[in-house]
Amino acid sequence: MQIFLETKINPINLIKLITKMTEEKKDSKKCSGKKNFMFFYGFIQLGSSFVSAIALAAIAFGFCSVKKESKLFNKCVAEIIDDGGTNSEAVRYCNGGN
Repeated sequence: MQIFLETKINPINLIKLITKMTEEKKDSKKCSGKKNFMFFYGFIQLGSSFVSAIALAAIAFGFCSVKKESKLFNKCVAEIIDDGGTNSEAVRYCNGGN
């Protein structure tokens, strides 16, 4: 504690210190644009991840309907074959043919 009390502050060094501090404050203001850019970049990334998740869910539900449709098609083909038709006739009929 005595060392700090005994040392005298040079007015020139004090002025240099004050100007250095004001320059640092000016530099920190220049970063505000970068902060805003990074915020919006993160927001856009989060939004795109959300859209991707919604799209994947829609695709998954689409596969569920395809699975149901294929089960119905296979049942239709199996019924036609059981009635005495050939495989090609059954597939043609279940696809909407005569």
